[in-house]
Amino acid sequence: MNQYFNFNNELSGQVALVTGGTKGTGKAIAERLQNAGATVIITARNKPEKEIANQYFISADLSKPEGTKKVAEEVLAKFGKLDILINSLGRSETNAGGFAVLTDEDWLQTIQTNLLAPVRLDRAFLPQMLANKSGVIIHIASIQGRLPLYDSTLPYAAAKAGLINYSKGLSKEVSPKGIRVLTVSPGWIMTDSSKKMMERISESSDISIEQATQSVVDALGGIPFGRPAEPEEIGEFVGFLVSPRANYLTGTEYVIDGGTIPTI
Repeated sequence: MNQYFNFNNELSGQVALVTGGTKGTGKAIAERLQNAGATVIITARNKPEKEIANQYFISADLSKPEGTKKVAEEVLAKFGKLDILINSLGRSETNAGGFAVLTDEDWLQTIQTNLLAPVRLDRAFLPQMLANKSGVIIHIASIQGRLPLYDSTLPYAAAKAGLINYSKGLSKEVSPKGIRVLTVSPGWIMTDSSKKMMERISESSDISIEQATQSVVDALGGIPFGRPAEPEEIGEFVGFLVSPRANYLTGTEYVIDGGTIPTI
């Protein structure tokens, strides 16, 4: 079967929602989809520092059920459909110190943000995708779903492991009905937040930025490629996955970590 793809405008006519789309990886994904011709909606708790041309912003706290409800209702009311859902929001705000310092509130808040927010959004948008027999859902998980760091991000790791498993189960249900569901599990990404974290480690430990960076690499067990990923590298891969070029791909987790995970 011969197919022709216009790579420059391959998402023309598609409506895409990117959660956490104002910063870091989410922002890079949103820009990649926009460059491919999609109409892009981004959502986050706070407005982007600079207004992003031709992207529609919805302010919402997706860790709360009312936040996901607001986003779903506004998207469908204004655009009438959603073709691509990128569940990119991910956040860990728990303190260091291992299991003993983690409260029920820490666990619940982390699970609400990293697992239940995408579950609720999927549930809100899937009915119209199923009616159209078309759609792509991408869950941005993390290699911590397989390689947890116990000191400060155990709830985050557990939530992402749950997201990976949920994503696989959802794909089995909806892929026969025309909806592709995929998981992308990045390793360490050098976002602005990561850079600020390196600065905090550097200051608190009285070491250089380079030494702080190496300490994180060591905690991960090393990165064979030699550096963290750039947000744009994740965005480029997601752009491929949602495109017609990937229309046979569903139900799969893609690890993009520079070789960090030491097992197959």
